[in-house]
Amino acid sequence: MGTRYKLVFFAPTASIEAIRKAIFAAGAGQHDSYTECCFTTPGTGQFVAGQTANPAVGRRGRLEIVEEVRCETSCVGSYNTKRVVEALKK
Repeated sequence: MGTRYKLVFFAPTASIEAIRKAIFAAGAGQHDSYTECCFTTPGTGQFVAGQTANPAVGRRGRLEIVEEVRCETSCVGSYNTKRVVEALKK
């Protein structure tokens, strides 16, 4: 068994199901005899996108306040973790 890494990310509430599906397909959330393990917490996020940003939500230079979720899961092994992070970026 390789090193276990913890992955924490924030995502819009509307996108979380698709994101979880993608990272689980890439190998995240496996622990002993369990699969698709994660912990999700709702919250409110805020940000101002800079002038060179390409925001998926909101506009550049404007304060945005959005409902988001924090998702925590784990990955085993550096190769597997890299695959999961690549899936998360898509």
